[in-house]
Amino acid sequence: MIYAIVDIETTGGYAASNGITEIAVFVHDGTKVIDHFETLVNPLQPIPYFIQTMTGITDAMVADAPSFEEVAAQLFALLNDKVFIAHNVNFDYSFLKHQLLQCGYELSAKKLCTVRLTRKVFTALPSYSLGNICRSLRIPIENRHRAGGDAWATVQLFEMLLHHNAQPHIEQFLKKSSKEQYLPLHLPKEQIEQLPRKPGVYYFRNQKGKVVYVGKARNLKQRISSHFTHNGAGRQKQEFIRNVHDISYQLCGTELMAAILEETEIKKLWPIYNTSRKQVSIQYGLYVFEDQRGYARLAIERKRKHLHPVHTFGLLWDGYRLLWNMIERHQLSPRLCFVDKTKETGDSADQYDEPVIYNQRVERALQTLHDELPTFAVLGDGVEDAQQSCLLIEKGKFYGMGYIPREMKIKDVAKLKKVLTPFHDNDFIRDMIYRYAETNPKQRVNFSE
Repeated sequence: MIYAIVDIETTGGYAASNGITEIAVFVHDGTKVIDHFETLVNPLQPIPYFIQTMTGITDAMVADAPSFEEVAAQLFALLNDKVFIAHNVNFDYSFLKHQLLQCGYELSAKKLCTVRLTRKVFTALPSYSLGNICRSLRIPIENRHRAGGDAWATVQLFEMLLHHNAQPHIEQFLKKSSKEQYLPLHLPKEQIEQLPRKPGVYYFRNQKGKVVYVGKARNLKQRISSHFTHNGAGRQKQEFIRNVHDISYQLCGTELMAAILEETEIKKLWPIYNTSRKQVSIQYGLYVFEDQRGYARLAIERKRKHLHPVHTFGLLWDGYRLLWNMIERHQLSPRLCFVDKTKETGDSADQYDEPVIYNQRVERALQTLHDELPTFAVLGDGVEDAQQSCLLIEKGKFYGMGYIPREMKIKDVAKLKKVLTPFHDNDFIRDMIYRYAETNPKQRVNFSE
């Protein structure tokens, strides 16, 4: 087996918008180095000052260096068909794969991370950064934060690992079924292996234990693993992988329950990488009030903290559609419902019934709306065999969910509410439940008032 031991220096932390400033490759046959390639690279973009300070590589140093395109063919020949080794391998590999692809070369190599390998062989080191490993194992390291110096230190570390019986671990890491090649640097493989293949909600946590991402899954093990199988070159993907240190999860009886819990947890925790559904959803309400003339007025407005709406909507259009339906069914005035905004004249005011008579129609419309709002439960599998999941919609709103004994007779809403956990209602959750109940009518239990 032939290995390519690699280190690179770059202008930034992710490949899509940054360049390589230096590359070093040592080709190793498992016994000794058999080939060596090292060069500065002109990244065709300025090197940030803090990186110049850390690496010592300046814009002047790379001004006359070859561009990556000029060394791509030689580099691809060195890396192709070899095991790609680096300290924190996914970082170096993502850069080189991206840059080679831009030049027309598709790198597809097995990867081996010396951080994860060292953790297997030397289990009690205080730190697994390259500098600290070298200090702990007394490996000399020169030209720190330069590609040649760090790559040569990685060669010496690799040889020391081989001398301490690392070969069985290497063979295990390189199996197609192994997750060691693509997992985040700080995430133990055992956490992935112990995940259940059941529905649930999962939490990715950073080094401080803070939740940075929440997701739901029909199959927790499969879904969580899929996050790490494609090591993209973009900034968000690279930062995401670097920040995942731990995983926790909650089992759910069904994928629907997992989706509801995910939505609730995102709104509660606001994880940094859940960008798509973190926006505060605007809700609208149907409000009733009496004007100075004594007429009951209906209005669709944004939901307000200290006012209690008759009904709420996620979309403004849904509110107006319901209001027009009430107007037509109960002969209400479009002008008194704020849907006819033409200027009122003295003649048009005379067209209204007396407030007492008109307000009776408004009361009947509101009572009909209340009576027609459905109350039903949706049943499904439980986490345990002896239980079943239950979600409750009460008067058109999501009340909550939980687990009940399979033999429990579901007849009384009040008793059912005592064993369920209340949740915040929102349009997104309601829509999921309504759609599921419509496509799975046998799992719906209706309650009559």
